[in-house]
Amino acid sequence: MAGTFLQNAWFLLIGILLAGYSVLDGFDLGVGVLFPFLARTDDERRTLANAIGPVWDGNEVWLLAGGGALFAAFPPAYATVFSGFYLALMLVLLALILRAVSLEFRAHDPARRKLWEAAFVGGSFVPALLFGVAMGNVVGGVPLDARTEFAGTFFTLLRPLPLAFGLLGLAAFLLHGATYAALKTEGPLRERARKAARAAAAAVAVAFLLSFIAVWITLPEAIESLRAWIFADLLWVSLAFTIVAVNKGKDGRAFAFSSAVFLGLWGVVGAIHYPNLVRATDPALSLTLANSSSSPLALKAMLIIALIGMPLVVGYTVFAYRVFKGKVKLDSSGGY
Repeated sequence: MAGTFLQNAWFLLIGILLAGYSVLDGFDLGVGVLFPFLARTDDERRTLANAIGPVWDGNEVWLLAGGGALFAAFPPAYATVFSGFYLALMLVLLALILRAVSLEFRAHDPARRKLWEAAFVGGSFVPALLFGVAMGNVVGGVPLDARTEFAGTFFTLLRPLPLAFGLLGLAAFLLHGATYAALKTEGPLRERARKAARAAAAAVAVAFLLSFIAVWITLPEAIESLRAWIFADLLWVSLAFTIVAVNKGKDGRAFAFSSAVFLGLWGVVGAIHYPNLVRATDPALSLTLANSSSSPLALKAMLIIALIGMPLVVGYTVFAYRVFKGKVKLDSSGGY
């Protein structure tokens, strides 16, 4: 079954929240992974840290909102994912905590600055990779028992399709981080960021082709989805325009088009996954919109709340980025 209007609305809303998180937190994860490759001096490292410092914590609100929406609208799917992927999710949570702590300690503990920088890089790399791996498992299918509980191990999650998705997500984060770094910096640092963006764009193209082959082998029926092909076209067009904008030195346009790459990726995932929430290796056990949603009354009440709350979140996000817009300028009064 395709689901009711309310179930479809929540499927779309959760997709929007996760896509929003990818666009917003994706660039600061990318900057974190690229940190040692872009910055050559302490001033350049401070510049990159200050480029993401004022906004990274607000960006993660979108991830919390997406998780909360999944819990409220589709509790069985939430329970299966968060219990089955427990170790992987704890690694992500630990990495995000370490990443946040390392930014602050880097600024206030000069004696161990290199250690905190390494923690910052590692804390950015782990989520950037494992988010894609987790999505690859949800889309590709995992072993579930009769109670819809995960029946595999941690290593079950490391199959070719999820790993291909992980590499694709990592490459997309790197591209987004590089375009953002170019947008916020000047001089040699900006040029290195543009060079990294070109390399990351090529990596996205290769990783997408690998993911396509893995999906073709594992889920051949997904290749027949017209909607998936439309979003795949959006991805390729956005990727091409990103490269053109980078080569022309149009950093704002490059960042906008790299954001559109994420929208294409999420569109493809949603198209091939719908109406599933968690695909099981035994299709009869899959968690779908029809068998995993809250009651219609709960979905309706929460949708009203979401329609009131979402504009507030969007408004705060727009306000924050307007306040901190422009190139990063270093001074001795504070920052990271």
